[in-house]
Amino acid sequence: MSMFCFQCEQTAGGKGCTKIGVCGKQPEVANSQDELTCALIGLARAAKGQSAGPKADDLIRCGLFTTVTNVSFDRERVQELVQQVRAEKNKLDASVADFPASELWAGDQDIVSLRSTLLLGLRGMAAYAVHAAVLGKENPEVTAWFYKGLQALGEEHSAEEWLGLLMEFGKVNLACMALLDEANTSAYGHPKPTKVSLTVEKGPFIVVTGHDLLDLKQLLEQTEGKGINVYTHGEMLPAHAYPELKKYAHLKGNFGTAWQNQQKEFDNIPAPILFTTNCLMIPKSSYSDRVFTTSVVAFPGAQHVSDTDNVKDFSALINKAIELGGWQEDKEFTGINGGKEVMTGFARDTIMSVAGTVIDAVKAGAIKHFFLVGGCDGAKPGRNYYTEFVKKAPQDTVILTLACGKYRFNDLNIGEIGGLPRIMDMGQCNDAYSAIQVAVALADAFKCGVNDLPLTLILSWYEQKAVCILLTLLALGIKNIYIGPSLPAFLSPNVLNILVSKFDLHPLTTPENDLQTILK
Repeated sequence: MSMFCFQCEQTAGGKGCTKIGVCGKQPEVANSQDELTCALIGLARAAKGQSAGPKADDLIRCGLFTTVTNVSFDRERVQELVQQVRAEKNKLDASVADFPASELWAGDQDIVSLRSTLLLGLRGMAAYAVHAAVLGKENPEVTAWFYKGLQALGEEHSAEEWLGLLMEFGKVNLACMALLDEANTSAYGHPKPTKVSLTVEKGPFIVVTGHDLLDLKQLLEQTEGKGINVYTHGEMLPAHAYPELKKYAHLKGNFGTAWQNQQKEFDNIPAPILFTTNCLMIPKSSYSDRVFTTSVVAFPGAQHVSDTDNVKDFSALINKAIELGGWQEDKEFTGINGGKEVMTGFARDTIMSVAGTVIDAVKAGAIKHFFLVGGCDGAKPGRNYYTEFVKKAPQDTVILTLACGKYRFNDLNIGEIGGLPRIMDMGQCNDAYSAIQVAVALADAFKCGVNDLPLTLILSWYEQKAVCILLTLLALGIKNIYIGPSLPAFLSPNVLNILVSKFDLHPLTTPENDLQTILK
């Protein structure tokens, strides 16, 4: 059986996976996800590009999220969604057919490139919309655009029209990220700078990975007073900075590094792991019996935690932690560069509160340049670029970072400027909204445009959430972005040339060359 998938950075040969996914996804799963995508386009067509009610809205968000890389490896669960989407479509208009799967990746190279970029952006935005929805936050404009975007995927458009849709989508995704920011901060407070230990204390513990803070909150509530410690992993690290989460004394620290190291770091771990969103890799036999999934995450044989009225029962997970017992003695771990602790919590509220200090430092020449070095981490060679870039960045520069790409350097101690650490972790990938707000605030303070600031974005991408963030940045007119470690396979040469010429998009070269070009 064959398949086709080129949506992630590690896709085979830089062109596309056709026999089995580099992520380990089997052809029957990939093809079922294509079938789900085509059914979602059919639902949007039947709804005539408008919201069709809460159930359909939820199916569209969850259906798109299910097709993001490293979310679901379970064909049966994907097929269940396919049937639910078709049933909802038939309620609206049974005469509307699914979009033909044979046409999903077929056609003129440039049109396929543009259409695919919109689809992958929609998948990324769906992840953020799901996180906001579980906290009771929805935006009618965002919801309506899922239908509009899906309907557009099944239509013919010129290259210029596709580019227009992509820019329109980028602005809507900003509204979606703002929605999630509001959802998280209203539920858990504004993040505060927090030091996080990388040591795991003896005794029973649970590791929580992914992005969903509500899952972590419910788990903390259900484990309180039971002698079980909870550790974050990967993109969950920023949870330690939220006041309503950090108040739990048994939220102890962070386990391991970024998602692509999990098969090594989870090997024979004496504790269960809860996967709340994407970032799941095929579990090794040494820990497959202690993998728990929830939400749209799924793997055949893994224990899935479902919810009733948005409340999840983690008792099986808790019992597993008690059964496994943890380590007999404290285990001291380090980051990639040997550091024993990391910091997080430098979101927009924190940085805005010290804006005066930052502005004074720029005016005095103590800060010459800001770099936003962040994005998705991954397994392909070349990602040590980001470590070396940060190490080689001059002492009068500040490194803002977010998402799991920060694990390449977030345990480095590269000093301070004016009492502020030179590395400031702004949070998860969706917290790119914080970075954008800070850039806008600085531009206002210096009475210039964002592109005139001494600010350069050095982005690492892996999957579809990085795609929607990039489209938002481009829609805002932000130029001179450096992206790597390799360019997306779904960007055709002609489309890439358009982005390079219109937005000054730069492929990475070497840290030395790029620093010299940026700072000259």
